[in-house]
Amino acid sequence: MAKPVKSKLEYLWLDGYEPTANLRSKTKVEDDFSGKLEDCPIWSFDGSSTRQAEGGSSDCLLKPVAIYPDPARKNGYLVMTEVLNADKTPHVSNGRATIDDEDDDFWFGFEQEYFIMDKETGLPLGFPVGGYPGPQGMYYCSVGGKNTHGRGFVEEHADLCIEAGLNFEGINQEVASGQWEFQLFAKGAQKAGDEIWVARYLLQRLTESYGWYIEYHPKPVKGDWNGSGMHANFSNSTLRTCGDKETYMKICEAFRPVVKEHIEVYGEFNDQRLTGKHETASIHDFSYGISDRGASIRIPIITVEKGWKGWLEDRRPASNGDPYKIAGRIVKTVKSADV
Repeated sequence: MAKPVKSKLEYLWLDGYEPTANLRSKTKVEDDFSGKLEDCPIWSFDGSSTRQAEGGSSDCLLKPVAIYPDPARKNGYLVMTEVLNADKTPHVSNGRATIDDEDDDFWFGFEQEYFIMDKETGLPLGFPVGGYPGPQGMYYCSVGGKNTHGRGFVEEHADLCIEAGLNFEGINQEVASGQWEFQLFAKGAQKAGDEIWVARYLLQRLTESYGWYIEYHPKPVKGDWNGSGMHANFSNSTLRTCGDKETYMKICEAFRPVVKEHIEVYGEFNDQRLTGKHETASIHDFSYGISDRGASIRIPIITVEKGWKGWLEDRRPASNGDPYKIAGRIVKTVKSADV
């Protein structure tokens, strides 16, 4: 009799820390696993260790919602999960379960910015101890060892994401030294969140081999440096096909009365980034405009050139925001527009 093939299923979930959740994971070994999502069992964990339950009744459940091959493990899989209570209702920390996009009408393209930090110095790559590198300006999309720091790591992460089957769309060094960005696109708000979290997991796991860590704080370096965001490019069938400027204006205006509700889920410490400087709108204002990177919502020029058929970009979400909660709030606001 042949020995069973052992597969490692890495279950990923978000803990209950507020306002910024952390990724958690643990490995389940299965015999002769099919590789299909429907064959991933619900699994439990100790919620009292992740701020998701009390010690006297600590069991929480992990419900698999997406599966990807693990590019770093033979017969390995990455299983994104939702957290459920013991009675299988969604846990209060479960932002994915609140997204109202059952027909996947909403498409999202997230631009995830982050800093690569050196564990020994606690500084971004390229920052000298006790000082600063040259001012920002020469780092954006730079080439060469003087201004480019971490390219090998970033390329390795991109390869891992592609091998995992994520719809990975690009990478570039950002405006500050040691600051980078990757882009992902997905048809369906929940899937978009799944893929960002899996990409973040692969990014953070990779740092374990480098002696570095990832900093998602939206303003880790104070002063005249750009912060880190997670711009949310979004559309639904209306935005993609309407061909009508007035419809776009109505959808943009639907965001104005719910600024507070959006900012609440757009990431911790975002007030330090949304200052009205460094290509941001003030956190206290709301604005939109064509090609305006200083607005809350940018209307891409290509959308206008195609006769008002395309998408919008919400530039306010911070790099540490939860893409599930961000997408859920955007979906709710767009659906509320009188169009």
